[in-house]
Amino acid sequence: MTQQLERQSLLTGYDIDLFRSGKHYHIYNKLGAHVRSQGGESGTHFAVWAPNAVEVTVIGNFNGWERGAHPLSARDDGSGVWEGFIPNIGQGELYKYYIRSQNGYEVEKGDPYATYWETPPRTASVIWNLDFEWNDANWIEKRKSPALNRPLSIYEIHLGSWRRVHEEEGRWMTYRELAKELPEYCRFMGFTHVEFLPVMEHPFYGSWGYQITGYFAPSSRFGTPQDFMFLVNALHEVEIGVLLDWVPSHFPTDEHGLGYFDGSHLYEHADPRQGFHPDWQSAIFNYGRHEVKSFLISNALYWLDKFHIDGLRVDAVASMLYLDYSRKEGEWIPNRYGGRENLEAIDFLRDFNAAVHQSFPDTLTIAEESTAWPGVTHPVSNGGLGFDLKWMMGWMHDSLSYFQKEAIYRSYHQGQLSFSLHYAFSERFVLPLSHDEVVHGKHSLLHKMPGDDWQRFANLRLLYTYMFGHPGGKLLFMGGEFGQHHEWRHDYSLDWDENERPAHSGIQRLVKDLNALYRRESALFENNYSPEGFEWIDHQDSTNSVLAWIRKSEAGDLLFIANFTPVVRENYRIGVSKPGYYQEVFNSDNLRYGGADLICNDAIESYPIPKHGRGHSIPLTLPPLGAIVLKYSGEFEWL
Repeated sequence: MTQQLERQSLLTGYDIDLFRSGKHYHIYNKLGAHVRSQGGESGTHFAVWAPNAVEVTVIGNFNGWERGAHPLSARDDGSGVWEGFIPNIGQGELYKYYIRSQNGYEVEKGDPYATYWETPPRTASVIWNLDFEWNDANWIEKRKSPALNRPLSIYEIHLGSWRRVHEEEGRWMTYRELAKELPEYCRFMGFTHVEFLPVMEHPFYGSWGYQITGYFAPSSRFGTPQDFMFLVNALHEVEIGVLLDWVPSHFPTDEHGLGYFDGSHLYEHADPRQGFHPDWQSAIFNYGRHEVKSFLISNALYWLDKFHIDGLRVDAVASMLYLDYSRKEGEWIPNRYGGRENLEAIDFLRDFNAAVHQSFPDTLTIAEESTAWPGVTHPVSNGGLGFDLKWMMGWMHDSLSYFQKEAIYRSYHQGQLSFSLHYAFSERFVLPLSHDEVVHGKHSLLHKMPGDDWQRFANLRLLYTYMFGHPGGKLLFMGGEFGQHHEWRHDYSLDWDENERPAHSGIQRLVKDLNALYRRESALFENNYSPEGFEWIDHQDSTNSVLAWIRKSEAGDLLFIANFTPVVRENYRIGVSKPGYYQEVFNSDNLRYGGADLICNDAIESYPIPKHGRGHSIPLTLPPLGAIVLKYSGEFEWL
């Protein structure tokens, strides 16, 4: 029976063995719906994992959704896989699986491996091929140079609210419409990457994509899979990398989705103390089940393979690592050693990172991990989790807390800005000013800033300059690049008309110029994740609320001096190691950014006056709520 079935099946015994061991990282090529020819007939092969079922049939518009019309057969190898071939159906047909389980439970489920779904609120899967003619070979070749040795400036985007078509009742743009505008905008602004909030199919738009039912399908709200490929290809053509938010931490319990899939808790834990997330009212994957590991890791590789994605940012890693995450005593089950660490999730994350880096070594994995878990970006071989980068949540919280304080109180809290350098090189970090900080009543970044209008905009310019001068990659959520007044609203477009106002367009020019400085000056990326790239000049002048530091490289250092008060600091002396001339290469107070234009166009001469443990120093005028960046321009010319 098995040999005969395998001759008709896409699945071999080896596939089944890999799947059941949690090591089939391309199982998406075998499970799901695949158009093919069999016995001289064209049709579709279906395969679904449902070990608790006693009956599985394919229902769809091609058989009037009749439950008994097209039954699948269970493999006799104990795998729990049901499969079959239906002739004369193909591209575009709607389908679901009718499942009757051993306990009498009956349900109609979407295909966990479907590559396309109906547009919500409709819930059927769609038979779909992924043929596409890519034109990004130059980008893929360029990507082979190590990403961590290059600038990393990420523009975080929610597809449904970046820009809307106001002429058509404010509908969201399609993937192809976005492809006409987004790549050029990102190139104009100087970002190196975009990061999309989850594009995978999700029933509730208001979840922003973080409650996924269709893990293998880009949302049909914006077009077909090929339309999304077109967008990725267009971004690659202008050398913009594409990162996706990926959510292996939890999934919604909608009936057509993964929850209680075959009348058993197949993808999730049965015990709610392990299998239900109290914060998000969603199910938690059972990482100890090998077939679930194959599902998730193959899903990660699927996006890198079929859609040429350049990296995955893994959502809510902390919720995966800790069994007691967001739970009270008695609401969680300890691990086999009595601890709170989720050992199966740790193994899963290590296997995920190892698989990604083995198959796609030139892509990135990024962890949103909000605790001090050790070794998130350390190699798996050294006991780490194996991520390339980690969001620096401590930097974000401390920085925003500091900047929200009136200037008169900042001298008492200077440590909030300098503390991050105590651990900045314990991991490889990305500095995130993300969507989470500008939603749910938290206000926009601009409106977090204290003071009158001038001070709010000056503070925001200062925050961005401080961020770009700080070691680590950069991430900025859409709208932040022009200082949008409103906090983010997912049902509306960004307020692009604000760019017509000088203060907002000044913020946009500042971000564009910071990106240009980041790309141009190797001191800002050459040792971005290493202590060799950073040195304090002075972080203890809390009286004046001034910080001064150096970003270092063999090609030349950059000096950052930031004044966090609205007071001009005249004749402010900074110690320098090299005698000679220094040139101002950036000033956040520049008039083109909306500042007071307290800038210096002349070369600044050092004097043999010791300061900050250095033999020479330079006198500066520090703009109010401003930061300046200096570069050594040469030795003295003696007559």
